Amino acid sequence: MDFLTYVKEHEKEIIDEVKRLCKIESVLHEYDAESDTPFGAGIAAALNHMMDLAKKDGFIVKNVANHAAHIEMGEGEDILGILTHVDVVPGGEGWSHPPFEPVIKDNKIYARGSSDDKGPTIAAYFAMKFLKALGVAFHKRIRLIMGTDEETQWRGIERYFRTEEMPTFGFSPDATFPLIHGEKGIYTFDVGGKFADDDLLSFKAGDRYNVVPSTAECTLKGDYEDAFKKYLKYNEYKGEIVGKRYIVHGKTAHAMTPNLGMNAAFILANFLFEQLDNPFINFIHDCLSFDPYGEKLNIDLKDPVMHNFTINPGIFRYDKETVLIGINCRYPNGFNLNATAQKISKALKKYGLNYTAKQNIPLHYVEKDDTLIAHLMEAYRKITGDEENEPYTIGGGTYARALDKGVAFGMVMPGRKDVAHQVDEHIFIDDLIEGTAIYMEAIYALTRKDVNI
Repeated sequence: MDFLTYVKEHEKEIIDEVKRLCKIESVLHEYDAESDTPFGAGIAAALNHMMDLAKKDGFIVKNVANHAAHIEMGEGEDILGILTHVDVVPGGEGWSHPPFEPVIKDNKIYARGSSDDKGPTIAAYFAMKFLKALGVAFHKRIRLIMGTDEETQWRGIERYFRTEEMPTFGFSPDATFPLIHGEKGIYTFDVGGKFADDDLLSFKAGDRYNVVPSTAECTLKGDYEDAFKKYLKYNEYKGEIVGKRYIVHGKTAHAMTPNLGMNAAFILANFLFEQLDNPFINFIHDCLSFDPYGEKLNIDLKDPVMHNFTINPGIFRYDKETVLIGINCRYPNGFNLNATAQKISKALKKYGLNYTAKQNIPLHYVEKDDTLIAHLMEAYRKITGDEENEPYTIGGGTYARALDKGVAFGMVMPGRKDVAHQVDEHIFIDDLIEGTAIYMEAIYALTRKDVNI
């Protein structure tokens, strides 16, 4: 069967469902473990939307404590797990169209979540639906497992695996093609302290560890309007003054590639460094600003397979009561957590600040010559004809690392810009269709009777 031709015949159905899911503003605002909507009404609505769709189409569906759910078909002892998520990062500012009102333009679907991870979720779902409709016999179970706070703390998927079977193998369609066989470790820590400054009344930027802040603002007691305007003009930065609020704009990006963004907190801190003597500002300027690889803190590291260590200060808070900088790092092979923490703590003492470890998620790796990778790459190449691009490693953290044996597999095609978490996030319709066919090929190949992974 020519899966790609079959998918193209159902293109409108797929596009319409992506748009429906992307209309749901499934952003985490607060977490309540005891609630029927533990991650909020929006995320619950997105999860319920997928479950209702699957029930209508005749799949086995299971809701796991309103924290996650799976959609299942097939039979057998082994499970092929496909891990996706229905939560998204906030829409943010600066969009050409409202982020939760999907728009088709230039053969792309523009919406928050279209690329990360609602478009790929729908592609994986329709791959299962189409194979089921074609009457394919499966010798393994296939589970589309949907998490609810992948963009924050992974509590949904962690709760899921407390009671549910670990898939024998699987993939997560939450990165790029052709295939990601390794993911850097994720290390998060806070910088804290407490002191007040008569001149700097407040400083604020960002609200997610894993996002480069696109806007930063401060309030100042004195009048720095002329100096601020000159700073913006000289450096060609964007910003404005509203009352006593000094606001600057940068460019958002994912924490795994902070070098692709422009951290607005750095722009503002560098201005303030020229005007004030403040330990909080001094630390940002001396140790963090415009340094995505940690060289200023002497914690930089490069591995030949997994490449550079990266650092993303994503949250900044300063007022009379609190000093906080929330920092997210991605580390390759060879990283020493204890030595890094000691270096950071030592650097902080000079500024009267302190270090608090938050989370360490170990790196995830599957050997490049593994049979799982061989089958997935064969499916990708069969649909795309791409014989040049090879599996590689990334700094992102996908649900692949939640599996004992799993990789990230699509959906961003080689050569495409990764627009996850960015303004005007989108997915190419051609990629959506091709990706669905690739997942059909992969599911079919991995569930044959004679295939052992």
